[in-house]
Amino acid sequence: MRISLKILSLCLIGLFGNIEAIWAQEKPNVVIIFIDDMGFGDLSSFGNQVVATPNMDALAERGLKLTNFYVNSPICSPSRTALNTGFYPLKYKIHSYLDNSTRNAQRGMNNWLDADAETMAKVFKKNGYRTGHFGKWHLGGGRDVGDAPLPQAYGFDQSLVSFEGLGDRLLFKRDGLSNASSKLGKGQINWVEKYQATGIYVDSALSFIGANKKEPFYVHLFPNDVHDPHLPMNGSVKKYEKIARSKSEARFFAVLENLDEQIGRFVEGLEKLGKLDNTIIVFTSDNGPTDWASYYNNGEYPPGFTAGLHGRKWSLYEGGIRMPFIISWPGKVPMGVEDNKTVMTAVDLKPTLLKMTNLNHPQNGDGQDRSEAMLGHPMDQHKAIMWEYASSVGGSILPGHEKNISPNLAILDNGWKLLINADSTKAELYHLEKDPFEARNLVNKEVEKSQKMAHRLLEWRRGYEVPLMQK
Repeated sequence: MRISLKILSLCLIGLFGNIEAIWAQEKPNVVIIFIDDMGFGDLSSFGNQVVATPNMDALAERGLKLTNFYVNSPICSPSRTALNTGFYPLKYKIHSYLDNSTRNAQRGMNNWLDADAETMAKVFKKNGYRTGHFGKWHLGGGRDVGDAPLPQAYGFDQSLVSFEGLGDRLLFKRDGLSNASSKLGKGQINWVEKYQATGIYVDSALSFIGANKKEPFYVHLFPNDVHDPHLPMNGSVKKYEKIARSKSEARFFAVLENLDEQIGRFVEGLEKLGKLDNTIIVFTSDNGPTDWASYYNNGEYPPGFTAGLHGRKWSLYEGGIRMPFIISWPGKVPMGVEDNKTVMTAVDLKPTLLKMTNLNHPQNGDGQDRSEAMLGHPMDQHKAIMWEYASSVGGSILPGHEKNISPNLAILDNGWKLLINADSTKAELYHLEKDPFEARNLVNKEVEKSQKMAHRLLEWRRGYEVPLMQK
């Protein structure tokens, strides 16, 4: 017996109410949690043997871990550009952190991400999703740049950012960049202690989700933690003083603990709202842990862990760009699985999440669909991955320790990683499957492979309009 779609719809409406609400509820929600400066080994589920991170680890227990996930830059603004757009950040002339307008011009950078960029938020919004961004922005606005577009121009219905963005924002007391931001206006400003910010972002995200019960949601939760300076709540450091190597590290541990508690509170909030079972949660970081020279000058080792990977923030060695990655989606993504095969990058998130949510969208970015891997079926690498950092005019911040300063270009292709400067100097070749810590440079042993990879990488870099740094 055939039943028309109209009759079936009327029956369902009679039983459950508005059929549009039923269909909307069937669409999976999406949350991306993008931590600031979290190293590969900062979670206990990724190797932290000093401090436990039970709430973030619980995401891994309920989902899938990738051990070969990469961001597309070892510094904040270009890393966030790649995640939002699905393109390498050089396309948008954002190759370092967005600074004041003078420094941006000196480095051949735009002052903000092109508002015409088709971000993930725009695509989800066009498909009926409510969209919200809560946390660090750093894609335009701040310092002396007061005319940058608001997050709403990039597809977000609601936003709450920090001093590196405009619109409604949280500013930190006794902070110079926050003071500069306050003079720009463009939104409601609330002054808070830095340790309060992540909790407020969590509350704001949950309030946004709870207020929109009919439509599916696409939400960013982008904490400013664990970026230094680490300014934890009074009294929270004492418990770590005996196990930390320095006072700086004790403060980092206290901030990490609070971050873990807030992530747990967010997930619990989703469950209370009845949204957890139909929500895809992606958890990762924008780049490796801090490496300011001031730590070394003070006789300290910078806080944050890379699980032994070479390099840290501002480096194209593994510790600067390989990040912890967790994805969960109850009943769809397998629980407690670790994938050591699939290689994935931040630009892959756009095609992957659009595929997982069954949203039609032309594949016009630098990423590739890795949805099969997200559902528990490891995938081979089919496309080489390229990186650029500090090859551009004006340079950029370099690591504080000489051993962490990498060549400024890199390519990863089926387990082989080559790094080289844009002027063809300092070539290094590693076989990551056999040498994940980049300890044995094979460039003189694998000459033909090195030359082919170098040629491909240098040609890629020359394809962008951003001018190269001059000697």
